[in-house]
Amino acid sequence: MSPRGVGGVSEHTVVIQDQPRCPAVTGFCVKCLIAPEDIKCTQDLSVAESRYIEELQSLFRKKNRTTMLRFAVTLLAVITSSTCQKYGCLEGDTHKLKPSPEPKMHECTLYSKSSCCHADFTEQLAHSPVIKVNNSYWNRCGQLSKSCEDFTKKIECFYRCSPHAAHWINRNNAAAIQSVPLCQSFCDDWYEACKDDSTCVRNWLTDWEWDESGENICKNKCIPYSEMYANGTDMCQNMWGQSFKVSESSCLCLQMNKKDMVAMKYLVSESSEESSSTSSSASSSEEYACQKKLHKFEKLQREKGEQTR
Repeated sequence: MSPRGVGGVSEHTVVIQDQPRCPAVTGFCVKCLIAPEDIKCTQDLSVAESRYIEELQSLFRKKNRTTMLRFAVTLLAVITSSTCQKYGCLEGDTHKLKPSPEPKMHECTLYSKSSCCHADFTEQLAHSPVIKVNNSYWNRCGQLSKSCEDFTKKIECFYRCSPHAAHWINRNNAAAIQSVPLCQSFCDDWYEACKDDSTCVRNWLTDWEWDESGENICKNKCIPYSEMYANGTDMCQNMWGQSFKVSESSCLCLQMNKKDMVAMKYLVSESSEESSSTSSSASSSEEYACQKKLHKFEKLQREKGEQTR
């Protein structure tokens, strides 16, 4: 990640007949409401989005179209006034305006169907060892081990390419993310992978010294990750400043793999102020629903694996 800015959901869309497509995140842009009765959703929309569309369609079946269109536009103008920016990507130096397919990605292929980075960016990550990404060197304390490098790539790919990242956009920096919930197991595995590697900075966003050419230089001596960070939680919540946090949930969190598709259905509103007012009963209900969906997903993945043997 670039120190100048750190960090949408998958490219779920609301399809309007003869109208532009626009992403469906927390609420919808007003331009998507030209003909709400024609709305058709992909199966991957969030629970909240699906419920809203069903309710809107029901209202249109029962009442006058013009009246309901006026109602919908008024309501969503309020809902989306501060969130329409989340329909696209972060505003970093390598980000697109909005996610789109990148079938020729060299790395970060988890996001190839809906990517916020261009395929040519991933060339920097395609060959191991990775020396640098843009002007940020990864080897100031020696080459990263393959296992540590793999986790570092996952973080880089999420920030640069994931259409999910903009859900946690930093309100003070449109190129940055804040408080992205990571699973405890992911952080623990990341720490184990890197604990014997070395680093000279605790915060990779602020602790480097930058030379005239804009390249990062160590200010302090190199020490093992295991000395810089106490454990996986300490590393996840400090290595990239406030970009990430460790989730208390084992399901409502990201693991930087295909399971994130399940978690994102229930994480759509986690980064908004609304999430702070969510009741504990609602939270436990979401946790239960997420775990149930995750178990089903894992079962399907196991069955697919057995069929390919």
